Amino acid sequence: MEDEDLFDIEELRSLPKKSLKPTIITVSVLAIVLAVWGIFVRNRDAREVREWTETQAIPTVKVLHPYRNLNGASLTLPGNIQAFYEAPILARVNGYLKNWYHDFGDRVKKGEVLAEIDTPDLDEQYNQAKAKLAKVQADEKLAEITAARWQRLVVTDAVSKQERDQKVADLEAQKAAVRAAEADMNNVGAFESFKKLVAPFDGVVTARKTDIGALIDAGKGQELFAVSQMNPLRVFVPVPQFYAPNVRKGDKALILVPEHPGEQFAGAVSQLAQYVTQATGTMLVEIVVNNADGKLLPGDYAEVSFSLTGDKGKYLRIPSSSLILRTDGVRVAVVKDNQLKLVKINVGSDYGKEVEILSGLTEQDWVVDSPSDYVFDGEKVEVKKPVTAVMGSKNK
Repeated sequence: MEDEDLFDIEELRSLPKKSLKPTIITVSVLAIVLAVWGIFVRNRDAREVREWTETQAIPTVKVLHPYRNLNGASLTLPGNIQAFYEAPILARVNGYLKNWYHDFGDRVKKGEVLAEIDTPDLDEQYNQAKAKLAKVQADEKLAEITAARWQRLVVTDAVSKQERDQKVADLEAQKAAVRAAEADMNNVGAFESFKKLVAPFDGVVTARKTDIGALIDAGKGQELFAVSQMNPLRVFVPVPQFYAPNVRKGDKALILVPEHPGEQFAGAVSQLAQYVTQATGTMLVEIVVNNADGKLLPGDYAEVSFSLTGDKGKYLRIPSSSLILRTDGVRVAVVKDNQLKLVKINVGSDYGKEVEILSGLTEQDWVVDSPSDYVFDGEKVEVKKPVTAVMGSKNK
């Protein structure tokens, strides 16, 4: 066996050296090809990853055309809803709460009893006043009989005229005493009626701040109940001085509240303060809105939209959310060929959700709605389907 192995080795060594060169060349070429292919694959994968990363980094933006409001100017401002009437119910007499009949949230009619107060001191005063009246009425009756008797006796000269006149004067004094006693009793009796706390108008009990057995001290001005009229309601809106002359009595207004998204409530301007508050530079405006369905609540925050008189469609408009505030002025981001360009604009009137553009834009420009604070010229973007303009206007 060892002889055979030795023979093979010797035979291999005896082969010509030229026969190994093709094999070595083939192996070397194959190694180079594999190395080049590996480098190519790695570069391709790296390029694909880089392109994917860059694609994912491109932000998506919503765009719209500047538009004209052909329905006239509108103004949206915050407002506060309040009850048309709101009355705190206080006690006029001292005592203890005997019973309450309505809790907060209950609907009540005018004159309906809310609670009753037990007033032992007042009751005693009323009994004393009635007793006093009864006494002076008896004294009056006696004085009347005496005066009549002395009137008959003076005819027969049994008594003097002086004595008769004195008895007649006593009768008049007793009549005055009766009137005084009646007034005292009526006065105490009037307070007796305050033992019952009643609703001053149709509405809703919005607060109950007492309970059975509670000490009632009328002198402290303690609020026991609160009643609010829920229909109609008042909406108070502070209108900036610049727009105050455009708001008039009878103007229509639309009220929106957060708890009923998309639903509008119609109202009309009922009062104007005709006075600009120096601290805020606004004039208070009151709007009356129907609330028969009870959807609006006093104390609610509301957005109020006014239709103002003025030039219809004179200037282009964009949403206020499109504005970019920079130290060198107001700009907007315009998309062209999937790239952003920051355009400087001149802003006119501010209507809350939208603003007028005096110059800098055309109706053909695509303006970015709600751009990022960090946008820059030349930034690549993906364009989302255009959004519909606000305030009922339409994009061109």
